[in-house]
Amino acid sequence: MSFERRKVRVGRVVGDKMDKTVTVQVEWRERHRRYKKVVSRRARFKVHDADNQSRLGDQVRIIETRPISKTKRWRVQEVLSGEEIAELQPDQIVVEGLTREVAPPTVTEASEEEATNEPQGEEEDKTDEPKSEESPE
Repeated sequence: MSFERRKVRVGRVVGDKMDKTVTVQVEWRERHRRYKKVVSRRARFKVHDADNQSRLGDQVRIIETRPISKTKRWRVQEVLSGEEIAELQPDQIVVEGLTREVAPPTVTEASEEEATNEPQGEEEDKTDEPKSEESPE
């Protein structure tokens, strides 16, 4: 493959846990053929990073190359910009001033009426004895 024909993409490093390999996500926008709405497309590439120079969140330029492994066909050409990513878990984030107190449920007038409007005759019907109906003979 000649150098002029190699594909070049710019993407963000989303994974750097492997040795000499990073996962780069490339995002682009295109118009849908039928609905004409602009749609975001994403692709993830396994990229060869021989010096382990790129870190999570970096923006990198990648270039197509010969197959290096089963899934790697790209290599890092250059690191364009680095981005600091805080390694915090969501439960560790505390926002001051946004305390939200949950008030106990209040009894509304409608629910009070429903509670008091129970039929009075039902309590008498709940006995285990069968009802004896008096029939005039």
